[in-house]
Amino acid sequence: MPGRILIVDDVATNRMILKAMLAGACYDVLQADGGAEALVVAERDRPDLILLDMSMPDIDGLSVCRKLKATPRTADIPVIIVTAHDDTPSKLAALEAGAEEFLSKPHDEMVLLARVRSLLRARSIEAELALRDGTSQALGFAEAGSEFVPAGRVCLVADANAEALSWKTRMSERLHDTVEMRSRETALAETGPTPDLFVVNADLGSPGGGLLLLSELRSRPETRHSGIIVIVPPGNSAHAAMALDLGASDVVRAPIDMDEMELRLKSMMARKRQADRLRRKVRDGLQMAVTDPLTGLYNRRYALPHLGRVRERALDTGRSFAVLMIDLDLFKSVNDAHGHGAGDRVLKTVTDRLQTNLRTVDLVARVGGEEFVVVLPEINPEAALNAAERLRIAISDTPITLPAGPARPMPVDLTQTVSIGLVIGGAAQGGLEDDAEQLLETADSALYRAKASGRNRVVLANGARRGSDRPKATVAPPTYPAPSAPSMLAQRLSVGIR
Repeated sequence: MPGRILIVDDVATNRMILKAMLAGACYDVLQADGGAEALVVAERDRPDLILLDMSMPDIDGLSVCRKLKATPRTADIPVIIVTAHDDTPSKLAALEAGAEEFLSKPHDEMVLLARVRSLLRARSIEAELALRDGTSQALGFAEAGSEFVPAGRVCLVADANAEALSWKTRMSERLHDTVEMRSRETALAETGPTPDLFVVNADLGSPGGGLLLLSELRSRPETRHSGIIVIVPPGNSAHAAMALDLGASDVVRAPIDMDEMELRLKSMMARKRQADRLRRKVRDGLQMAVTDPLTGLYNRRYALPHLGRVRERALDTGRSFAVLMIDLDLFKSVNDAHGHGAGDRVLKTVTDRLQTNLRTVDLVARVGGEEFVVVLPEINPEAALNAAERLRIAISDTPITLPAGPARPMPVDLTQTVSIGLVIGGAAQGGLEDDAEQLLETADSALYRAKASGRNRVVLANGARRGSDRPKATVAPPTYPAPSAPSMLAQRLSVGIR
């Protein structure tokens, strides 16, 4: 994994040793001989990771780390503090200063490179989420407001012995999150909400048994975004490096120092929540891009490629499909007579009736002010005609009630009719050369012929071709006439037929 790494150490020999390790792994290496220079280089060149010595004559490593994390331009750069000290207070001080990791000298090359890979991998994911979030904001999607943050879930996966029970008790005392204990089997069989974090004993059941669980958790869609801390035996560098390369977010060496575990868990929970928030924003932004906000239906941006995929499947299977273009008759008169709020209510009611009378495999989309498209995959012409007529009747035969309000002293029943243009696609019908846009144009042509023929009816377009000539859509006989005339009251309150 290529990346640019800044080495900060006032001793040239130490920088040379680290540079040799990193250059051998094909990393681009920058160097700084003190804290002041490190701050300048970090802000100017924005490295992907910083290896920072703790003890330097001008500015100590902890102070440099705090300044990096407090500066917006460098706050997201992961920092590994390296030092000759291997005492617990130094490690805790480094983590409290915001460092992602603390490693002691002399360097264990296998663990160092594995940790570098792990942090760079995590940073690339965070950077991608941040980039997509920025794109969503550039497209005009509003940033979500502050939201209630519930207590997180931490799942400790270990053999049920006295040591593991002690870990659970001490974690529960220090965290505001829920701490649960699971065996390997129950952790994998979990069907409820996914834990935010897993703490896995590397020697689960047998030496290295927890690493098998780690790889399983990372491979499953429901747990692949969870944070995972692996507890490794003291002095077992191979297990530590393997855990990081298998996807562990962090490793902690036994025996556990609970102060260190608390800091790592809280930091990881904060990163997990931030990543979840960004994923939700990306997901919601994508949903907004293809969804009509009033009705909740897909919009034209989604409907066109979906229709294209239905057409391609018809090419492969030799089956037919249908496209309906539906337009509300004289919809403008609803807005003019009753206001746009009434028009919105009519659109929502029509949406409900369309969805209620379609199969789960069918697509309904709002593609204009009062225009809807329905795509019916794998359906024969007769069934498509029946479906279109069923939709027309469902909308037209039941009045839509507008409640009383400032604009209406009494409830009003509107009889909203629709005109439908229908085109059949598929191998048996020919016209497979038509792309999604052309199919919609053909259905639209049939729709306007339905309007010209009296509205409130279904018209079938003939999409057949002969050679390169493409005849215009033809009008079927008015097989589906409007229902009988409504009562005088309904006539006064109904939407007229345009």
